Amino acid sequence: MTLRNPFTRLVLTARRLARERKGAGAIEFAILFPVLIMLYIGAFEITIGLSVSKRVTRAAGAIADIVTQQQSVTKSVLAQMPSVATSIFVPYNSTSVKLKITGITIDAGANAKVLWSWAQDGTAPYAKNTAVNNVPADMKTANSFLVRTELSIPYAMFMFAPNFMPEGMRTITISRSYFYRQRQGDSIPCGDC
Repeated sequence: MTLRNPFTRLVLTARRLARERKGAGAIEFAILFPVLIMLYIGAFEITIGLSVSKRVTRAAGAIADIVTQQQSVTKSVLAQMPSVATSIFVPYNSTSVKLKITGITIDAGANAKVLWSWAQDGTAPYAKNTAVNNVPADMKTANSFLVRTELSIPYAMFMFAPNFMPEGMRTITISRSYFYRQRQGDSIPCGDC
């Protein structure tokens, strides 16, 4: 009986500890809390990033659509297009938006060349008559005209693990290119581009 006493006491103590639940919730919470916070912040960052990405797409498409509705353009007309992007980006900061608009002519042999180009800083980013290689195949129609908009914005992640990621990896550049056909006439000339 003396040999069973210590064993019996050990079994009874183990059963009592197994039934005891005080503090178990706090320990589980302490283990899961950092994981849950990272998931929440990650979901927030992804949501904001996707919203900015949608606005980049919308702005690039809207600008191309506006330009293709014109019969001719000038630098002053094109200089108003960043304000279109800014209005689409509200409430996000759009001061770092970079915009390029290019008029592309396609000859009888379906060769695409730059007719004119304009960048937000007022320069011509592409030289006249240079070949354009990234025109979608279904838009390479002989004797036609296209307007291409290129819009990009750097998106800086502001909450997701700022101390664990290097500075260069926290910024993602989101960019879109759109090709639209002119709505009226054979082309859209730009007199001072």
